[in-house]
Amino acid sequence: MRTKAAQTASLMATPDETEAQFYEALQAGDLARLMECWADEDEIAVVHPGGPRIVGHGPIRATFAALFEQGRNVSASPERVRRLHSGDMAIHHVLERVRLQGQEGPQNAWVIATNVFLKTAQGWRLVLHHASPGTPHDIQEVVEEPATLH
Repeated sequence: MRTKAAQTASLMATPDETEAQFYEALQAGDLARLMECWADEDEIAVVHPGGPRIVGHGPIRATFAALFEQGRNVSASPERVRRLHSGDMAIHHVLERVRLQGQEGPQNAWVIATNVFLKTAQGWRLVLHHASPGTPHDIQEVVEEPATLH
């Protein structure tokens, strides 16, 4: 019989799998599942759009718990991901589409995020999620394919 840790590690065998679980947990408001994505390191950090740097498991858990307790599951989904992978470290530059309920109905907001992953004994885990408000220029990335240089 496999342990819960082994099951989680097998589900996060790549940075892409860890990132998928992170966004699924955000959308579902599942704090336990979201925290499984993070490395067991003292210096893990998150920066929410317009917010300060938050360091460590306890403070990161508290910020997401407060968000979820307000009934605000985050309807964020990666629209475009650029990847850099080297050895035991992976960096994903993500254009996130965040669906918000406004007075005039559903609206999209755009967020630029950097997710940094570290390969650990438990599989790939987040060490940093840094999100900033996107700009109209960033939205173009969704509708335009990048030019290929030869």
